[in-house]
Amino acid sequence: MPRHSVLAAIVLSLLLPASREAGAAECPYPHPVVLAGLNWESGMFTTEVLRLLLEKGYGCRTDVLPGNTLTMENALRQNDIQVIAEQWAGRSELWRKAEAAGEVFAVGEPVQGATEGWWVPEYLVKGEDAPAAGPRSVSDLPRFKALFQDPEERAKGRFYNCPSGWTCEGVNSQKLKAYGLEDSYVNFRTGTGPALDAAITAAIRQRRPILFYYWSPTPLMGRYPLVQLEEPPFDQKAWETLIDPDHPNPVGTRSLPAKISIGVSRDLHEQAPELVRLFEKVRIPLPLFNGILARMAEERAEAAPTAEAFFRQHRDIWSAWVTPEVAGKLDASLR
Repeated sequence: MPRHSVLAAIVLSLLLPASREAGAAECPYPHPVVLAGLNWESGMFTTEVLRLLLEKGYGCRTDVLPGNTLTMENALRQNDIQVIAEQWAGRSELWRKAEAAGEVFAVGEPVQGATEGWWVPEYLVKGEDAPAAGPRSVSDLPRFKALFQDPEERAKGRFYNCPSGWTCEGVNSQKLKAYGLEDSYVNFRTGTGPALDAAITAAIRQRRPILFYYWSPTPLMGRYPLVQLEEPPFDQKAWETLIDPDHPNPVGTRSLPAKISIGVSRDLHEQAPELVRLFEKVRIPLPLFNGILARMAEERAEAAPTAEAFFRQHRDIWSAWVTPEVAGKLDASLR
């Protein structure tokens, strides 16, 4: 064998094991995994849980792209991002069309028992000193507009909607039309999720009247006694008029029964089935989830260290999501 061939064979024999070893640690997806930068507590926490799994367990590089709900759904459809950690699937027309076209996928159910609706503090409607024992349904609201008086348009009440750009903001705006409340209530939108939390918390601590949209899992839902206002039973055809922001005659109904999934782009779904299988298994019990979110809020903790604490304290939960090999890598990263 010529000298240069021998040298080449030696070099190749040295490189091959290293290549296999490197390949074993490679991320199942050939590019950095970009996640939606969600701006509410549960979304931020779940995003960091998935980032830690991807980086420490599967050797992936990750990044986060901030934006509102509709922007992120469109980015997922175009594969500008690959993952939305908390996707309320079926809530927007954009998502429904993209899912039907096979451009996005709702994978797994990381938390079960989620809910959403219109709420008032319990002290307004229950007890001997309740200032308004009447409002139990959205149909009662016109009679109580003075109770929820808007500080700027004093002839109307104030309804605290989702921040602009969230899918629920459009649905709630259509509900105000459907329930005939536009003439009696101001459709007030806070700039961010934390701003909505601050407004609700301040009102409750001062025992003031407040009418607002909210959802679970969240720290606020576990912290204060609230009463959900009744709405007409869920109707699919009516729901379609609510998720269409341009529908001229929306029909009122309870929101689509909540299911939180992990949104995945078609490219990641096709190229990284191992990660899709992981996402299908991710599940955190709702009481634990709400407790984690409550501590985040009370201690003003960041989502990333809170996610690390979850992995340190709840191996019995997350180890069921991954293989023993991946669990070993995560254990090593947490030491």
